[in-house]
Amino acid sequence: MRFAKITAGGKTTWALVEGDRVTEISGEPFGGWDKTSTKHDLKNVKIELPLMPRTFYCAGLNYAKHVREAANRRGEIPNIPDRAEIGYRAQSALIAHDEDVIIPADATGKIHYEGELVAVIGKKAKYLSEKDALSCVFGYTIGNDVSERTWQKMDRGLWRAKNADTFKPMGPWIETDVDLDAMETTVRLNGKADNHFKTNDMVFSIQQFIAEMTKYFTLWPGDVIWMGTDGSSPDIKAGDVVEIDITGIGTLRNKFVAEKR
Repeated sequence: MRFAKITAGGKTTWALVEGDRVTEISGEPFGGWDKTSTKHDLKNVKIELPLMPRTFYCAGLNYAKHVREAANRRGEIPNIPDRAEIGYRAQSALIAHDEDVIIPADATGKIHYEGELVAVIGKKAKYLSEKDALSCVFGYTIGNDVSERTWQKMDRGLWRAKNADTFKPMGPWIETDVDLDAMETTVRLNGKADNHFKTNDMVFSIQQFIAEMTKYFTLWPGDVIWMGTDGSSPDIKAGDVVEIDITGIGTLRNKFVAEKR
C-alpha cells in the first residue's frame, strides 16, 4: 500500500495512492484506519511531508563507493566503516515533495544532493535480532540529504551544513510493499540521469542497523532511518531540479532556489 499525507480543499489528511487517484482515509496508517468515499485526482492535491518523525536517524558513509570517492577528493586513504553507527538530523530541515530547497544567501558553491532510501518505523522495538529487524518497519520513502560541503569542512559539527532549513526533502509517500534487493536508485539533475546505484548495496543493511540501534534505545512508530547514499554529487546551483527515483516507491522532486532576504 502507498500512504500519502495530502491537502485538498483546505483539509490535510492521510490518503491511499492508487495509480493516479487518491482515496482519503479516516485514522492513520500506524493504527486503525478505514477508506472513506472521498477521492481526488493525484494531480489536483498537494502532497505533504509524509510524516514528521518522532526521531530523525541517519546512517552516514554506508556505501563503499561513496566512501572511496569522498576520500579521493580529500587525498586520503578510504576508511570503510567497520560497524553500524547512527547519527541524527533536525526535523526542522524537512520539506515535502515539490517544495523548494532554499540555498542560504551566504552559502558557497558546494551544495550537494544525496539520494537515500528511508525506512519508516511502524512498531515499538527494542532488542531486535537481525533476523527479526524488519518486523518493526512499516514502509519506505525517499530522502534527499542536502549538504553544504564547505560548511561541513569548516564547522565543528553539522549544525548548518546538513540541518539548514529545507535541506532535508522527504517523500513523496510511504510505500509498504517493496523488494529491497530489486531496488535501484537513480538521481536526475535537470532531467538527465546523474547517478545510479543498487539501493540495497549497503555496507551495513537496514537489518544490521536496526539490530545495533535497538540494543541501546527504543524505536517508536514514526521514527525514520535514512540509509545513506552511493556515488557523488555535482555542485548544485539555484534553478536546478533534483529528482530521486527508487524502484517500487516513486520519485522525490525538488527545485533549488536562492534565498531572498
